[in-house]
Amino acid sequence: MASLGNPTNTIAILQKYNFNFQKKFGQNFLIDANILQNIIDAAEVTKDDCVLEIGPGIGTMTQYLCENAREVVAVEIDKKLIPILENDTLAAYDNITIINEDILKVDINKIVQEKNGGKPIKVVANLPYYITTPIIMGLFESHVPLDSITIMVQKEVADRMQVGPGTKDYGALSLAVQYYAKPKVMLTVPASCFMPRPNVDSAVIRLTRYQNPPVMAKDEHFMFDIIRASFNQRRKTLVNGLTNAAGLKVTKEKVLNALEQMGLPATIRGEALTLEQFAQLSDIL
Repeated sequence: MASLGNPTNTIAILQKYNFNFQKKFGQNFLIDANILQNIIDAAEVTKDDCVLEIGPGIGTMTQYLCENAREVVAVEIDKKLIPILENDTLAAYDNITIINEDILKVDINKIVQEKNGGKPIKVVANLPYYITTPIIMGLFESHVPLDSITIMVQKEVADRMQVGPGTKDYGALSLAVQYYAKPKVMLTVPASCFMPRPNVDSAVIRLTRYQNPPVMAKDEHFMFDIIRASFNQRRKTLVNGLTNAAGLKVTKEKVLNALEQMGLPATIRGEALTLEQFAQLSDIL
């Protein structure tokens, strides 16, 4: 069976199945064997692991995962790719389950129970830009047993996940990721390593799940509502952002009062607050 980390083999498969790339699914396939091995290393996949792969495509990284993991579950939304995976690129492996479904609709807890006895799994994915945030937040917020998420995303998104307050990339995604996991950018992947070639470089980031969040908020859900409202209108002060947010129902007096209790100025903006301060603010409110 030919390794797909090689562009010639990838082209041969695509031609054989007369496959056309779907812009709506953000399809870009990796064609660099070194990068593929680096991703497996970054995810620290071993024979003890059950790995969930989101968006296997034609199975390029899936082949590497099957070689290195005990069990792989690959969820692919594009039904045109299923025959390629089942009859061709992954046909040689007996430790793979392929699910033709939208990852946002899959019961991942059920997969974890069936395939890994409820023990934490590792997630590995090469994610299209438009769906990165919903997928990551879905995995974290549903509290499925996770060990780590190792994903390839647009480089700027990877940067956003690991920055701190006061930087222009800091926002709701940075805070959410850092509440649930320890982010670490593992490698940068140039656009030339993909087919078709995307317009921007990518990066592989590993999010190692915390056993317990670094801050404790009385109401996690409310804290994230506050965080989202704080960044919805970046130019506005925190007071205006929270007071104008439809679902929050907090008065200007309450917010000013809370900031005063925290020793923060009334003119402060959301991007200046740390995760700890957001937890404190949401507890007071």
